[in-house]
Amino acid sequence: MPRKRGSKYAAFFLLPALIMLAVFVIYPVGRTAYISFFDENGTFVGLKNYSKVLTSREIIDLSGFSRGFPLGALVHNIIWIAIHLPLTIILGLSLAVLLKGVKGGSVIKSIVFLGMVMPMIVGGVMINFMFDRNLGIVNAFLGLFGFQAKSWTVYPDSALLSLIFGSVWLWTGFSVILYSAGLETIPKDYYEAAELDGAGPWKTFTKITIPLLKPITVVVATMTLLWELKIFDIVYVTTAGGPGGASNVMALQMYICAFRALDFNRAAVVAVILTLFTLLVSIPLVRSVRDDKR
Repeated sequence: MPRKRGSKYAAFFLLPALIMLAVFVIYPVGRTAYISFFDENGTFVGLKNYSKVLTSREIIDLSGFSRGFPLGALVHNIIWIAIHLPLTIILGLSLAVLLKGVKGGSVIKSIVFLGMVMPMIVGGVMINFMFDRNLGIVNAFLGLFGFQAKSWTVYPDSALLSLIFGSVWLWTGFSVILYSAGLETIPKDYYEAAELDGAGPWKTFTKITIPLLKPITVVVATMTLLWELKIFDIVYVTTAGGPGGASNVMALQMYICAFRALDFNRAAVVAVILTLFTLLVSIPLVRSVRDDKR
């Protein structure tokens, strides 16, 4: 009897959270998927909206592969992931390992983490300054090697890459903190045993550190992927998707369809595609951790 009564109380306390989840998550998701199958007149059109969106130049611009940017919002998101994700993981892990046990390492980690706690709107403004022709630190550094200064965010061939590399600075602190916490959970006995067996630093790193940090790597990869797919504020503040759509991304395209073109059906299609793409890349990562625990 006490156990049943406890279950009733638990369900009672969960009810407000479930109601909030249903109202603010489940219903909007379902409603968005629903209206994606209708046109602006409320007529059911099936997958016609999806066909129009996926064949539009704003999403995938096949001609861009021969002439350069823009390549379409979906392609830009994929490029963002291909560059930003490995850099975030490699830099985060490298800094965490290098700063472990170093005097003042916590201070350096805090400085690196500032980019993460900074509002992304402010981060976008700072990226503009970083890549500015006259004020930017990037041009000041490249000038040492003879490169000509330019405002990187205003040219189609460099706008997207500027945003990507700027976002690496903003997000790396996240992976540094997680990897630093993960390193503290690895027993020192493993390293001592490896040292007695004559293993060098590189072998110890590849055979002990990396395998034992796999759950952390999956978390970093999953959270980074989600952040990359829904990236909006940095792009909106820095370039607004320009010049000429060269730095446009899916979340920004959804905003453009909904609040500039007032085409909510098309915006819903973009949202559904973005959601499906997110599930496609995140579910395998989560499953890999679950399988390792079995």
